[in-house]
Amino acid sequence: MPRHRLQFPRGRSGRARWNILPGALLAMGAAAVAVVGSGCRIASAADPAANAADELLAAFFREHLDASFALRPVEATLLGDHRFDHLLDDLSPAARQRWLDHWKSQLAKLDATFGRADLSPDGRLDRDILRDDLVRNIWLAENEQPFVHDARVYGTYTTDSVFSLLTQSTLPRETNITNAIARMKLIPAVLEVARTELTDPAPTMLETAIQQNRGSIAFYERQLFDLCGDTPQLPALRAAAAPVVAALERHQAFLEKELLPKARGPWRLGREKFSRKLELVLDMGWDAERVIAEARREFDRVRHDMAFVSRQAWHRSFPREPVPPDDEAGRRTLIARVVAAVNQDHGPPETLVRDARETVAGLCDFIRTHDILRLPDPDRCRIVEMPEFRRGNSLAYLENALPLDPQGASTYAISPPPATWDAARVRSFLEEYNRQMLRILTIHEAYPGHYVQLEWSNRCPSLIRRVLQSGTFIEGWAVYTEQMMLDQGYGGGDPALRLMQLKFFLRAVANAILDHGMHCEEWSDERALAFLMDEAFQSEGEARLKIVRAKQSSVQLSTYFAGRTAHHRLRQEIQREQGAGFDLGRYHEAVLGNGSVPVKYLPQLVRERLAQPR
Repeated sequence: MPRHRLQFPRGRSGRARWNILPGALLAMGAAAVAVVGSGCRIASAADPAANAADELLAAFFREHLDASFALRPVEATLLGDHRFDHLLDDLSPAARQRWLDHWKSQLAKLDATFGRADLSPDGRLDRDILRDDLVRNIWLAENEQPFVHDARVYGTYTTDSVFSLLTQSTLPRETNITNAIARMKLIPAVLEVARTELTDPAPTMLETAIQQNRGSIAFYERQLFDLCGDTPQLPALRAAAAPVVAALERHQAFLEKELLPKARGPWRLGREKFSRKLELVLDMGWDAERVIAEARREFDRVRHDMAFVSRQAWHRSFPREPVPPDDEAGRRTLIARVVAAVNQDHGPPETLVRDARETVAGLCDFIRTHDILRLPDPDRCRIVEMPEFRRGNSLAYLENALPLDPQGASTYAISPPPATWDAARVRSFLEEYNRQMLRILTIHEAYPGHYVQLEWSNRCPSLIRRVLQSGTFIEGWAVYTEQMMLDQGYGGGDPALRLMQLKFFLRAVANAILDHGMHCEEWSDERALAFLMDEAFQSEGEARLKIVRAKQSSVQLSTYFAGRTAHHRLRQEIQREQGAGFDLGRYHEAVLGNGSVPVKYLPQLVRERLAQPR
């Protein structure tokens, strides 16, 4: 999964460092016709009135972002605008009310100033994306209270805000360290707000925050200095870090000793709020009932395919045993035993990152040889061990180059099992992420999944589309690529690899069912655990982590299945339409060439792009 830039609000927005745009794009403006970088199209000059309206919309968006970044400096940094890198957000209730007032004001101005008929087709699309983002942010602010319920949110300001400066900004290292020192001096004030605001936390979120805060302490004690290296600024850096460590240690004591014993806050959204949030986040015209109905049908289909592949692979692990009976109980046994056999092929925890790096070379060679699509050049994806302060919810994430600082690095981070785990839990973790599953995970997170797709997205000339990205598109593309790569021959038809791909996809489908069950049907942890282990063939360790994640990130788990369904069905439609003339690489580039747009816009955009030269 791509790492969310900010945990509140979940909609991504922001861009203001205009002078980093390539000069050619600035010269073209909104009235040009061009294929730029990845092939993303900008407005046609055929209608001067429409292009004038488009230019006004672009100016409105820039002003909107300037005001947003003044209110929320960390958002600016995490999107690549470095004018505010020395500041932290004011997180007081009055300041957060100003965020909400700004979104409401901008929505009213947008509606009053920009009618859809005045804009070009591209301008209408950008206007609708901006409007939906404002509506979504307003709803989230009014219906969720993360600064009261979710102690994790403060980590964005205490640690991510500094870590991003030192790992993703392309400004000179000395400048980034200077800004980090200035920002560090403001961290104790952020933690004072946290101790005031966190009055009704949800226990599951608090427990993760406790673990991550320990990682933050370790970051300021050791990892910070490793990142900065040998620098004359080291004495100033150490002087700034010491008060941060002390403040984080006080915060740790507050979380563990004062907050945890009385933590009773709710985590379930309930059916009504879940349904509305799902519609806003998916932004594809599906309601909650359609998502769960589609997911349950797909769950049965994928399990049928897993049984078919398991039957083919049975003899490899159990050459002297008969295949289990072909009934429901027998198929469940068949799949579970073959999956368990594949799980045994794994390396030690210390080689996880190295194994992922070795997988990448073969993936990139396959993508080029089979013309899956054009890969980013130069390749800026680094594969690293996940920092401790970001562990606790998932094995891996992709942190892409910042939309406003796109020449920076992207990071594919992998989490080894925590040192506190016992041997049995470590073994379960390594079995879940065996050698074959690690290959599927790397397809999803990096090639041709998140890293490749988000590099294409960063090249889109539309400012709005670069920074207001659809998580449903992003996650759906990554899941779509897992099956697509194997269908094109990656892995040479190895049934063990195919079984892991199906299991990984079953996990995506199960995510949507779990999401609905936990928030709408009041599933208990026990019921969720039985579903994930007995029906979705997940290890106990993975299943327990997924239950925690379902409690902590409502609706996000549904984006994988819903987005993949949209991508898969569009591929089938267009391939049928084009018949023998269908070109897979050209199709993929048409999908990626308009940025990470809501999937409801893809059918028209892709067909228009396919009518142009590749």
